[in-house]
Formats: sequence, C-alpha cells, structure tokens
Amino acid sequence: MKTHPRQPAGGRSTDREDLPGHKAGYALRDLTRLIATCAGHGENVGIYAERLLDDPLPWTRMRSVYRLLGPVRRYGPDPVDAACERSLDLDVVSVSKIAAMLAKATERECPVLPAAAGSPGGRFARDPSEYTRPGSVQLTLIPGGAADTTVHATDATGEHR
Repeated sequence: MKTHPRQPAGGRSTDREDLPGHKAGYALRDLTRLIATCAGHGENVGIYAERLLDDPLPWTRMRSVYRLLGPVRRYGPDPVDAACERSLDLDVVSVSKIAAMLAKATERECPVLPAAAGSPGGRFARDPSEYTRPGSVQLTLIPGGAADTTVHATDATGEHR
C-alpha cells in the first residue's frame, strides 16, 4: 500500500514510478521525452517536433506531435524524415501537409514554386515606345563627356529640333 501527500481540493499527486514505463511520458506531458522519441525516427522529424512545440503553451501542441508519429508507424521513418526535411526547407510547419505529402508519395520531389504574376521582366520592363504618344516630344541624351551638356529634342517623327 502506498500513501500520497494530502493535496488541496482538485489537486492530485502522481508518482512517476507508479505508471507503466511506456505511458509515463504521455501521462506526465514530458516534452523532452516526446522530442527524443521523434528524433529517434530521424533528425528532421525531431527538429520538426521541436518546431511544432515552439509555443508559449507547448503542451497544447502535443497532439500535433503525436499525430506526426502516426505516419511513422504507417509509412516508416525514412519517408517521414524526407517529408519533414522538405517542409523545413520551405518553412511549412503543418502535420496535415506532411500527411498529404506521404499519401501522394511526393516527399522526395522538388516543389514547383509559383512564378510571379505579370510579365517576366517586371512591371515596368516595357519597350519605351509604349510610353510615347503621337505628336509628343522625346528627349535624347547624346553622350559627349562632361563639357558637352546639350540635350537634343526629337519629335514623334524622329526629326531633331
């Protein structure tokens, strides 16, 4: 028979030795043991678990880490480690994305990043003729050194003024 110290109303006293060895980490919310379990399946899985638990209230994110361990049992540690590595490279911390990558078997593929909208040269990379209006005067700088500071004007037909 074992006695525990008296606790206030609603309080409890749990002795680690009273729990089964494989359930102690879960029952006592042992974050370091959980991260070590994930790291045992691969370096990137351990880093991913640390990123998941990087929160002011890390015990609220423990279910996500347990959800990360599910695909390890289903697909094995190597594909999950590869998916975690790819997600860490892209700075995506979502167990749903890891599960989707593993379900589609895309954990080793290089992702195709979306291209910027618009023209390939940029927003203002247009031909200068697009900015001229009929009958407008266009200034042309004729290089000639520091002493020559003359600016010549041409009209829309290309004649000098």
